[in-house]
Amino acid sequence: MSRRMICHGRGWTDLVLVSILVFAVCGSQVAMAAETTPRDASKYYRITNGSVDSKTYNGYRRYHASCNHCHGSDGLGSTFGPALIDRLPEIAAFRDIVLNGKSDGSSVMRGFAKDPNIEPYIDDIYAYLQARADGVLGRGRPSRQQ
Repeated sequence: MSRRMICHGRGWTDLVLVSILVFAVCGSQVAMAAETTPRDASKYYRITNGSVDSKTYNGYRRYHASCNHCHGSDGLGSTFGPALIDRLPEIAAFRDIVLNGKSDGSSVMRGFAKDPNIEPYIDDIYAYLQARADGVLGRGRPSRQQ
C-alpha cells in the first residue's frame, strides 16, 4: 500500500469495507446452502442441516402417538389404513378429514375434533407428513434443531 493511502486513511477503510462485504456475501451463501428446504409458504416444515424444526418434530411425536396405529409407521400405510405420504391432501382437506373423519365405502376414519392430543397439533402432524411426502425426511425419529 502506498504511503499516500495510509496517510489519508482511505486505504484501510476501503480494505475493511471490502472485507466486510466479502464476508457478508460468503456468509449468506453458506447459510443458504445449509438450508435444505425451500422458503415456500406452502411448506409447513423446515429442515436445516438434516434437522427438523420443533413443529415438524412435534408432528412426528404426535403422529407416532396417535396415527401410526392405523396409517403405519412413518405414514407408509397398513392393511387397516391407507398410506398418507403417497397422496397427502392439501392442508384444508387434511384438517377436515382429521377433525370430522371420512367414510369411503367400507373404510371409515373417525374424526378427532376435541381430542386434546390431536386437534391442536394438526398442522404439526401435517408438517411431518409433508416432509415425508416430499422425500426430504426419511424414516425414523428425525433429529431436532436446537
